Amino acid sequence: MMGIIYHGGLPTINVNVNVAAKNIIHWGRRKLPILAAAGAVGSTDYLERECGVSIKEIGDDCCVMSMALDNGGSSAKLMLPSGLVTSFKPQMWHGATMELLHTSVSAAAAVASDDIINPPLVQGGLSLALSCQNDMNGISWSPNDWSVHQVTGTPQDSIQIQLISTSSDEQQVNAQVKHIITLGRDALTSEVIVSNSSTSSSIYLTGSAICHLAVSTPDAAYAIGLQSSDFFIRPPFAPNSTIIIPPDFMTVDQDSTKTWLPFNKLFATRRIEDDVDSLVRRGKPDEEAQEEDDNYKHLTDKLCRIYTSAPRNLTIIDRGRRNSVTVGRNGFEEVYILSPGSEHEWYNKYSYICIGNAALLQPIILKPQTQWKGGLQLWNPNS
Repeated sequence: MMGIIYHGGLPTINVNVNVAAKNIIHWGRRKLPILAAAGAVGSTDYLERECGVSIKEIGDDCCVMSMALDNGGSSAKLMLPSGLVTSFKPQMWHGATMELLHTSVSAAAAVASDDIINPPLVQGGLSLALSCQNDMNGISWSPNDWSVHQVTGTPQDSIQIQLISTSSDEQQVNAQVKHIITLGRDALTSEVIVSNSSTSSSIYLTGSAICHLAVSTPDAAYAIGLQSSDFFIRPPFAPNSTIIIPPDFMTVDQDSTKTWLPFNKLFATRRIEDDVDSLVRRGKPDEEAQEEDDNYKHLTDKLCRIYTSAPRNLTIIDRGRRNSVTVGRNGFEEVYILSPGSEHEWYNKYSYICIGNAALLQPIILKPQTQWKGGLQLWNPNS
């Protein structure tokens, strides 16, 4: 399959968005409740004029929301209904903006029989990969279909888009997840609020808020601040199609004798997803945490780790692009780091460092009628 690889943004596509009602966007043959909360958002003209948010359609069942601050300031883009943040461009010290997220776009796999073109497959960026499990019946639900709940802010100060996803009665998990994305002058914040509306059952929350940071090559990338942090080596996990993992990925961690086969070849007879999830959570019997001895961790080799005692703020430096990004953590107790290795070409599909705040080894427990908050912040110290 031929694809287009780029850092941030989306390919230029002729679009035509018609807003016939205040909270409904019409998509050709059907209409999607992308703007869901009555009275929470206005027309597309209002959003662009007052909030600095524009909306463009891609294909027949998805759209892109763009946020932009005035005077050449920071900008960001996200896709609906997937909720994937595809771009974050903060302003640098030299006055121009720079893309900090890495995204891969592949052409549509097929064309529907009624001449509706499928949207392209977009991977990378910043996304949520969460699972809410009912502790009484074991049924799980993941928030994968998002709509806009609220848009606030101004292009002079900051812009906030609040997404919402709610489980249905048939799914038997009484959960609601809000994803609040805030664009500031030097930062992009992803805040997650998970609510358990059940009166009798708890929810086991697992997963991560994960992003792909654009780098020239992993050989030029370093993680600052991990010294003395405990970690476990794990195979890469792909909870949804937005995670970029090389097809021949094998983690041979230089600080361990453990070797993981490519995740799609771990087991030949049982469900791959179940076995990878089991390895990510439980690991090997009697496994003990290792301790990071390098405060200037070179990310040139293939590695996949979950840190359990990392500091709240980590910095990723890219010597090739001469920039750095500070990744902040809130609510989550674990940090997931994946490097695809440096044998690939510079500035290509695998020129990224994947880092996320996670609950992969230990679930977060939400008791009945409670909520939990967590999140991730990308801060640009180079303005």
